[in-house]
Amino acid sequence: MSAPRLSALIVARNEQDRLPDCLASVAFADEVVVVLDRSTDRSAEIAGAAGARILEGAWELEGDRRNAGIAACSGDWILEVDADERVDAALAKAVRATITTSRHAWHQVPVDNYVGERLIRHGWAGSFGTTSVPRLFRRGAKRWRAQRVHPGLDWTGEEGPKITDGALVHLVDRDISDMLRRLDKYSSAKAADLIASGNIGSLGNNLRRFVMRGFKSYVSRKGYKEGAWGILLAFCTGAFPLLAYLKARLEPGRHGG
Repeated sequence: MSAPRLSALIVARNEQDRLPDCLASVAFADEVVVVLDRSTDRSAEIAGAAGARILEGAWELEGDRRNAGIAACSGDWILEVDADERVDAALAKAVRATITTSRHAWHQVPVDNYVGERLIRHGWAGSFGTTSVPRLFRRGAKRWRAQRVHPGLDWTGEEGPKITDGALVHLVDRDISDMLRRLDKYSSAKAADLIASGNIGSLGNNLRRFVMRGFKSYVSRKGYKEGAWGILLAFCTGAFPLLAYLKARLEPGRHGG
């Protein structure tokens, strides 16, 4: 019986600086598929030189472009990796071992999150970051929903044990300013999703979410162990839904209303 084939899927937009290292880290896969969304830099040239299959296009919704990438993969299993992520050697070995023996449809993989040169292990929560992601799955088991930012997932089949060896190295932000720019970008996209849904929520509910999410980040997820970085992370985690609501309410014309 032949070993299962593995596709590595990378979805990117103008990531010529980060794409080479990302591609090198997934070279262990049997197939690499790169989805380029409205890219105007050298990303296509770089992906082609690495031997990747390239799918170019324009997708307004994150869920749609990720689904297009999944559909382009031919492997029995798919490992999704973003351009700002790298699969370390231990995780690559664990992924190979998992797909050889797994009877399940999908598995979580561990994530090491970096801001600049600093590894931040604690405090990631909600939509602003996580230490585990469901990125390894059988073809046909995973579908993203039609949303702009952090779309929901629909699964077919049962979840298997989380992979515990190695990590997906995530270069989340270059510095604090980059983190705040990401908060602004994500909250704008979320505001557009709220407007499209016809229900932006209420100020009171989002104020409660600001407090609860910040508490979860700093206390429940042990962000306090990161010192001042934990405070910053708790603020961004709590502010994300509140800022999205305020943009949808106060500036609907700028966010799709």
